[in-house]
Amino acid sequence: MSARFHPIGEPGRPWTDDDKARWQQGQVQRRSSSDVSDRVRAIAAAGRFDVVEYGRVGLHRLLALRTRAWHAQRPIVIVTGGVHGYETSGVHGALAFLEGSAAAYDGRANLVVVPCVSPWAYERIQRWNAAAIDPNRSFRVGGVAEESLALMAFIAPWRDTALLHIDLHETTDSDESEFRPALAARDGKAYAPGTIPDGFYLVDDAAKPQPAFQAAIIAAVAQVTHIAPADDKGELIGCQLKGPGVIEYAVKSLGLCAGMTNARFTTTTEVYPDSPRATPTICNDAQVAAVTAAIDFALAAV
Repeated sequence: MSARFHPIGEPGRPWTDDDKARWQQGQVQRRSSSDVSDRVRAIAAAGRFDVVEYGRVGLHRLLALRTRAWHAQRPIVIVTGGVHGYETSGVHGALAFLEGSAAAYDGRANLVVVPCVSPWAYERIQRWNAAAIDPNRSFRVGGVAEESLALMAFIAPWRDTALLHIDLHETTDSDESEFRPALAARDGKAYAPGTIPDGFYLVDDAAKPQPAFQAAIIAAVAQVTHIAPADDKGELIGCQLKGPGVIEYAVKSLGLCAGMTNARFTTTTEVYPDSPRATPTICNDAQVAAVTAAIDFALAAV
């Protein structure tokens, strides 16, 4: 166990409301979510998508884009990004997909894209929401993150009919330098250092794995950026590899975004932006490659 400890709170004691308020007061806005909303409206102005405001959290509007020429008989594809606001390519990769590759699916699929699930966290380059809650543990009954509950309510009409849901994330060096130590402190636990995978990987649903689907995405992304190799235990972030660059989580019981529907095909991307071999453009392109490969595989399956 590491002796490191977060500056807020006391070792062995979960944060009090005062601790959480102190943490929130220390979160400084470092960019504007208008970077996202302006692009969302520009995409809608091009005519293929409608903007849906599906909720508000504080001063932030929660925005989605939905295929304008919706057809009840077409497969439904859901793309989400920015569940963790600091994972930048999840947001900008979703937007880049809408601005480019999405045109290939006109008349073939109904697209629902939520580029920035957590705008407060996006602005502060933060993992948690303003209440010091991780939205990506709150997509379940009993979840308390407002952002997650709003998204679940919006997606509810397609919960059982969606064909595909791909959730776009990053694993960053700051997970170990900032966010996991903060989590340990918040919960009154000891911080146990981990390792950050050097490259792209996917998280499949352990309850209904789709190895061929995951492999198709890995093959496409490998043309853009490197795939994370296993560590010396044959693992990534403490999980055994199920295939090159693929691990499994119990996504529904953990309250992860990728588990909020009963879609046949689900996955969570994890881009590594801190690699010396990566750039913001490469990271965004990797997300777009993952989305298009996922949709192509799912459509071919039906």
